[in-house]
Amino acid sequence: MTTHSSRFPASDPRPVEAARARKAEPKRLALLGATGSIGRSCAQVIAAAPDRFTVASVAGGRDGQALARAAIALGASYAAIADPAGYAAHGLRPAIGGEDELRRWSGEGTRRGRASPFALHLDTGMSRLGFESLKALKDAMARNEAATGAGLLMSHFVSSEIPVDPINAAQIALFDAARAAFPNLPASLANSSGMFLDARPIYDLARPGYALYGGNPTPGAPNPMRPVVTLTVAIQQTRWIEAGATCGYNAQWTAKRRTRLATLLAGYADGLPRGAGATDAKPGAEVVIGGRRCPLVGRVSMDLTIVDVTGLPKEKVKPGVKAEFFGATADLDDFATRSSTIGYQVLTALGRRYRRDYLSLPFGQSV
Repeated sequence: MTTHSSRFPASDPRPVEAARARKAEPKRLALLGATGSIGRSCAQVIAAAPDRFTVASVAGGRDGQALARAAIALGASYAAIADPAGYAAHGLRPAIGGEDELRRWSGEGTRRGRASPFALHLDTGMSRLGFESLKALKDAMARNEAATGAGLLMSHFVSSEIPVDPINAAQIALFDAARAAFPNLPASLANSSGMFLDARPIYDLARPGYALYGGNPTPGAPNPMRPVVTLTVAIQQTRWIEAGATCGYNAQWTAKRRTRLATLLAGYADGLPRGAGATDAKPGAEVVIGGRRCPLVGRVSMDLTIVDVTGLPKEKVKPGVKAEFFGATADLDDFATRSSTIGYQVLTALGRRYRRDYLSLPFGQSV
């Protein structure tokens, strides 16, 4: 019996509004982190505003394929390269981050008899993907004579959510040097948090991901985004326990008074953080039931989670009543922080056992 659900309305348009306010509006926005339900929501946004969005990350599976089809229809999608033939066959444009990748992609273009567009990815500090230096990038392009196929110059911020981190300025300087070396290429550096930096590193293509789903791109400051994803889970059963009684695996939480507990129909198999519940050693996350914040207690189980509802009247905690984990009344980032994780992980971990309701709204309209 699963009665929990998640709602995915159209993504929040406010990254565009923020860029306009800073007089640094990008020509296009790239939707990132496109996996599972997030990928399907991305596809809907692309269809609603094809002149404003493209895709910068494509997942596997049915949702990823649907997203890829939406991107292909627009002729603009960038993803880290794996199999050149597969990418070319589906009209995808890879992000090239090394000379070996460049050779393979150029070879695929030769085999197909035409140059295939791609993005050049320069590593400016992440040490994860991308050409390791501007010199390595320029040398590789010269050796492979592939400049005519390049359609984008990109890099990735390390710490843009911390505006005072000096690495932001260092990355912008390195990226500006790369832009000078490839002046005819559109440029892309800003992720969600990068769009809110005072330096305005918006350039031609911005790549907000988390912010489009209501996550706060400015930690420590008020969230400029609207809630987008709502997760609700039904109460299955309630019970009273006496002071001194424990709940959950390994008896990690002890009641300090006579306590009413409600058991919710979702657990870590559904993507909830196992450490979201309070223990005797630490507080945990909270959910909203009947307009009131209620703490999760004990270890989150595979399929079940326990919440302290002592202060709520009986009619507010009947079986079937929904607890909101995050949404309009429960903050996503607060839930993640109290669960010792980040909102990105919470969203991407949402399991397939949830019933998903996708709200079709005109682009720019919120719930």
